[in-house]
Amino acid sequence: MTKIARKSLPDSRVTAGRKRRLEKLARLPDEKIDTSDIPELTEKFWQNAVRNPFYRPVKRQLTLRLDADIIAWLRRQGRGYQTRANALLRDAMLGDLNPKRRKGRDRSHANTLRRAAISHSRRIS
Repeated sequence: MTKIARKSLPDSRVTAGRKRRLEKLARLPDEKIDTSDIPELTEKFWQNAVRNPFYRPVKRQLTLRLDADIIAWLRRQGRGYQTRANALLRDAMLGDLNPKRRKGRDRSHANTLRRAAISHSRRIS
């Protein structure tokens, strides 16, 4: 088995020479940058673009205390109750971050969250 090592920017030192080159590039106006070897992206490209299919959010293990009836409700729906809980929390987070999604929320929002979690878990299973 081969070990894959990743090098991030904080791991590599920025030497004085590298810093000077970066500062020089940052001061360069856009029209002076040679992009002849890079094709321009058109609207057609973005219409067919898909999110990286290999992207997986980083998961962190933690202890979370939930009411017993909530856990029972999630488990009653079958395997993947932790994934469903994650989907419910993600939807709530995205709704909170996106003001357009927050408009017009009412009591049916809980049902929408439940349906989203169920459909999400079915796609994963």
